[in-house]
Amino acid sequence: MTPFIVPVALKENAYGILVGNNILSNLGYYFSEWTPAARHAFVISDENVEPLYALSVADALAKAGVDVDLCIVEPGEESKSIEVAQMLWERLIECGADRNGVVVAVGGGVVGDLAGFVAATLNRGMPFIQVPTTLLALVDSSVGGKTGVNLPQGKNLVGAFWQPKGVLADMQTLHTLDDRQFRAGLAEVVKYGVILDANFFAFLEQNVPRIKQRDEETLARIISRCCELKAQIVCEDERETTGRRAILNYGHTFGHAVEKLCGFGTYLHGEAVGIGMEFATRLALKMTPSNKDLLDLASRQTALLRALSIPTESPEMRREEVLRIIRHDKKTTDGAFRFVLPLKLGECCVKTVPLEAYY
Repeated sequence: MTPFIVPVALKENAYGILVGNNILSNLGYYFSEWTPAARHAFVISDENVEPLYALSVADALAKAGVDVDLCIVEPGEESKSIEVAQMLWERLIECGADRNGVVVAVGGGVVGDLAGFVAATLNRGMPFIQVPTTLLALVDSSVGGKTGVNLPQGKNLVGAFWQPKGVLADMQTLHTLDDRQFRAGLAEVVKYGVILDANFFAFLEQNVPRIKQRDEETLARIISRCCELKAQIVCEDERETTGRRAILNYGHTFGHAVEKLCGFGTYLHGEAVGIGMEFATRLALKMTPSNKDLLDLASRQTALLRALSIPTESPEMRREEVLRIIRHDKKTTDGAFRFVLPLKLGECCVKTVPLEAYY
């Protein structure tokens, strides 16, 4: 497959998402292209990804004449914490990190969010490169510059907007994903079809067998379209000031509550998002029960999620605890619950919801 670039055309800090096969070995070249003044890389990864890809990335950078320090954290959502961020801050300082050093995140969404937050905050900002290794990270979390860590009260409550200098997405990394991680990434893929592109949603419906077989051509089209859609929204509302970017959180408000209350790791992020998408659609139907467009969307969304083996049923959770967690969600304003709700396939809105009356 010939590599291609999806541009993220921000007015400031524009960059590209390079997608291809077997391109990790070329990272040394792109490192110098994206950060020409840098000679020191701090590769942050986790224990699962280290032997698969992080060591190869470090080797590629070293062969290009870059000084490399490898920083490894434990896998899982628990690593997205202030304590782990502090460990990395201290480690990077010990290794001589300054503003000419570059943080290179190699891994899934947890590693990308954590490493990006470390880069955004250490020395008041260091250059940052994303090397996503999961489908979820390729299509969503590595694009757009959202970084952060979790607090006991909820997910991603401490963070910063910090755009990478570039994203190198090697599709070969998808071959080592287990089925559960792959399916979890597909939930974010379905999300884009529901909120932004009805034709893309139809493409997914028509290609379920190829998607499940991880057909290269099909996945390349999916990844490129998801990156294009997210880049479009990020360019319209980089720092989520107009409300436009908030639509990318479809399924996330309730999904974050599922992750938190069931214990991080019980549900993968994408699995929880699938459950959250179903919750948001049912919520929209309760508010407008005779909406034919919504009824069609609800039916097709459920069918597609189930065809892709993505969870759709909410686990048993105490209503009071769910409301408590959602009150801490970043979209909650002045105590009012705000949800991303679908209108019809390809369209959605952010709306204040009297949740106590509908849940």
